[in-house]
Amino acid sequence: MSGRRRLVQVTTVLALAGAGIAGYLTYVHYTGTRIACPTGSCETVQSSSYALLGPFPVALLGLLAYIAILTGLLLPNAVKWTVVLATSLSGSIFSAYLFAVQALELHAFCTWCLASDILITALAALSATALFTDEPRRQGSSRNGLAS
Repeated sequence: MSGRRRLVQVTTVLALAGAGIAGYLTYVHYTGTRIACPTGSCETVQSSSYALLGPFPVALLGLLAYIAILTGLLLPNAVKWTVVLATSLSGSIFSAYLFAVQALELHAFCTWCLASDILITALAALSATALFTDEPRRQGSSRNGLAS
């Protein structure tokens, strides 16, 4: 199995896991179901004003980001990793902000949120690796005498 194919598979699994978490948190928000949380802090975070961005739960935005990443993986190689990197990097930056809110404002951490933070950051790292180590582009440049 090629390294590229393996990278797509790992990225897919991580994005599906993230979509599962974000989907669960979105479901909990809209149904008013009590969130399953090993630390008890998830309710504090999820019921805070920071859990909404306008009328939308932040979890729904996360779910849409993971869906965008999964959709991006279906695109041609020329744009695939650019879309995945742009989406996951944006998600990572927003996650860093939300992590700071949990630490500095709420003094509570949502385990589900932290897991999603780790996944989106890993996706950003993987997609950056894929984009900036694009073997076909490097080989094409070598054939044209542009790089060695």
